[in-house]
Amino acid sequence: MELNISHQSAAHCENGAIAALLRYHGISLSEPMIFGLASGLWFSHLPFVKMSGMPVTSFRSFPGILFRRITRMLGIKTRTRRFLNKEKAMQQLDDILLHKKEPVGCVVGMYYLPYAPIEYRFHFNGHNICVVGKDEDSGEYSVLDSNAVRKVTVSRKDLIRIRFAKGGTYPLMGQMYWIESVPEHMPDLRPLILRSINKTCKEMTSQPFYVPWFGTRGISLMAKRIRYWERNMGHHGAVLNLAQVIRMLEEIGTGGAGFRFLYGAFLQEAATITGIEEFNQYATRITEIGDMWRNFAFKGSRIIKKRKNEHYTFDDLGDLLQQIAALEHSFFTDLRKLVNNQQI
Repeated sequence: MELNISHQSAAHCENGAIAALLRYHGISLSEPMIFGLASGLWFSHLPFVKMSGMPVTSFRSFPGILFRRITRMLGIKTRTRRFLNKEKAMQQLDDILLHKKEPVGCVVGMYYLPYAPIEYRFHFNGHNICVVGKDEDSGEYSVLDSNAVRKVTVSRKDLIRIRFAKGGTYPLMGQMYWIESVPEHMPDLRPLILRSINKTCKEMTSQPFYVPWFGTRGISLMAKRIRYWERNMGHHGAVLNLAQVIRMLEEIGTGGAGFRFLYGAFLQEAATITGIEEFNQYATRITEIGDMWRNFAFKGSRIIKKRKNEHYTFDDLGDLLQQIAALEHSFFTDLRKLVNNQQI
């Protein structure tokens, strides 16, 4: 049995899984609109939270928040479950998929994804897939993964393994989520767009001084810390930490821009829906900031690879991060003023 949902690629896995669940219920929202409405743009640098023994740096909201926010905004009823028992987790998946005929989103570990190239695997327990079918004879599951080029199949054994993957930042516990019902009519997007933009701007710029790990304060914190990485960790430790940040930008942060390009696309779409043409100017500004994040990734990779005739330093990266922090703070402050002057 396989539900009728087509595969579509996406820049980010959770956006792609959410889009598939909504698409099954006849709700067509673009990936940028899903990301923007859910206030997915974010920054955090957490020295006290480790992944593979290194501090966690993130450019988006924490896994699971996007689904919860977007469905609440649209008035959609959902369920999320976690399990201690692997068999119960699979029984619940089969019940929702086969009996209720609902696609199921699952949060899984990336390291043991059987269809992922080996070079892309690492211990990250925040990847999202959408299970859309099961072959009763072979026991294999049909899966939509926005990182794959087509619909893929996963054995029951492998699905259990990735749903309960160890390592990473936190235990997965077979986390799964699905839609229970949708309203007859979708709400007007204009007020939702304005509220979500205001929320994103507030979260990026209004963190108190005693919470320095988030928003633009978090970028400034990493700018200060990165200058001392070589001194405190040695060159090998410093480049490992730098590689982890770049990986979050490149593999999980949509091509080196840390979701800034995606947010720019959301603002362009928001300009069309709301009639607020100024959003197009802000789309250009955040895209330019995204270019600076890509430049950070480029220079960082050159430090790691030790290219000849290229002498970038960790101080150079710190300077660039400080520029980005200032530009993002100005951007979100100005954008919030624009939104607050609009009639919701």
